[in-house]
Amino acid sequence: MNGTERALGRTAGLLVSAGLVLAGISAVDAQMAPPGPPAVGVIETIKRPITESNEFLGRIEAPNRVNVVARVTAFLDKRNFVEGAEVKAGDLLYQLERGPFEADLAAKKAQVAQLQATLVNAKLTTQRAQTLMSGPAGQQSNVDAAVANQQSLEAQIQAAQAQVDLSQINLDYTEIHSPIDGRIGRTAVTEGNVVTPSSGTLTTIVSQDPMYVTFPVSVREALTLRQRYITRGGFKAVVIRLRMPDGRLYDKVGELNFVNNTIAQNTDTITLRGTIPNPTIYTSAETGGAVRELTDNEFVTVLLQGVEPVDVLAIPRAAVLSDQEGEYVYVVGADNKAEQRRIKLGQSTSTIAAVTSGISLGDKVIVEGLQKVRPGEVVAPGPASALIQSSMKASAEDNGGAGGQKSGANP
Repeated sequence: MNGTERALGRTAGLLVSAGLVLAGISAVDAQMAPPGPPAVGVIETIKRPITESNEFLGRIEAPNRVNVVARVTAFLDKRNFVEGAEVKAGDLLYQLERGPFEADLAAKKAQVAQLQATLVNAKLTTQRAQTLMSGPAGQQSNVDAAVANQQSLEAQIQAAQAQVDLSQINLDYTEIHSPIDGRIGRTAVTEGNVVTPSSGTLTTIVSQDPMYVTFPVSVREALTLRQRYITRGGFKAVVIRLRMPDGRLYDKVGELNFVNNTIAQNTDTITLRGTIPNPTIYTSAETGGAVRELTDNEFVTVLLQGVEPVDVLAIPRAAVLSDQEGEYVYVVGADNKAEQRRIKLGQSTSTIAAVTSGISLGDKVIVEGLQKVRPGEVVAPGPASALIQSSMKASAEDNGGAGGQKSGANP
C-alpha cells in the first residue's frame, strides 16, 4: 500500500468516526427533547335541565288506626275474621255472649209496659176529677193530686225508657264491628275468655290506601326548601317518590300536604308529611285478600323532587375532583394552560354536577386525562369522548333523573 492509499484510509476512518459521534449526539438530543403537552378531553359548560331532589329518611304511617276494645263485660263467643286480612267498615269482628243482655233488655221493657199501664189508669183518674169539678162534689185538691200522679208516672216512664235504650246499647255492644276499612292484626283474646272494657286492645286495624309518609327535615334545610319552592306553588311544586328498603324505586307518586307547627327540640328538625297511593299489587287467598307494597311503620327513603326541572350550569360528574379544601375542576385557560377552579356544587345527579359558583357558561372543563394535568401547565385540548357526550345528553333528556342530595335524620 502506497502513501496515497494510506492517507485515503485514514480519511475514511475519520469520516466514519465523525458520523458515529454525530449519530450519538442526535440520539442524546432526541432523548433530552421535552415531550409535547398532554392531550386532554374537554367539554364546554352549558345549561342543562335537572330535577331538583332531596333525600330524607322517612316512615310509612297509616292515616287511620283503630284499637278495637270491648265495651261490655261478657264471654267471647266467636271471632269472625282472619288475622292479617283486610276488612271493610261494618264487618262483624267479634260476637260476645248475648243472653244476659237480652234478658236485661226484656226486663227493662216490661217495666216500661207496667208503668205505661199505670199511666193509663192515672189519666182516667185525672179526667174523672176534672169532670167532677163541674158539680158540687168536685174538689180542686183531687184534680191537683191526679195531675201530679199522672206527671210522675210520665217521668218514670221516661226514665224506664232510658234504661231500655241503655240495655239495647249494651246488647248491641255484644257485636263488635270494624269502624274502618283496613288490614286487621292478630287477636289478643280467643273464644271462651271473658273480655271487659279494661281488657285492653283486642286487635288493631290500620287503613291501607292511601298511606302517609312522614320524614323529619332539619330547620336549615326546611328554610332552603321553602325559599326554593314557595314562589313556584308551595306544596304543589314538589312530588314525593319513595325508595324501598331493597333499593327499588316505588312506582307511585305522592304529594306533600302537611308541615308540622313545631320543631323537635332534641333533634332541631321539623316533620313533613305526604300522602301516597298504596294500591293492591296481588290478591292472595293465603293472606286473606290484597297484598300491598307499603306497610305501616315501614322505613323508606323519601325523594322530595321538584315538579318542573330547572336549568343549571352542568358538567360531567367525572370532571369534579376533591381534596381537603373541597371540590375543584380544571379548565383550559389562555394559551391552553390548565387552571384550577374551586367550585360549589348545587343539586346534582349521579352523572351531572350542577355548579353554582366557580366557573362560567362556556368554560372548557377538562373531563378526560385529568391524571396528567398540573395547574399552569400547557395542555393539548380536544373534544371529550363520545361516551361523555352521550351521557350528558341522556341525562339532559331525563331531566336529571331521580338522583339528589341526601339529607335529613332518622325519624
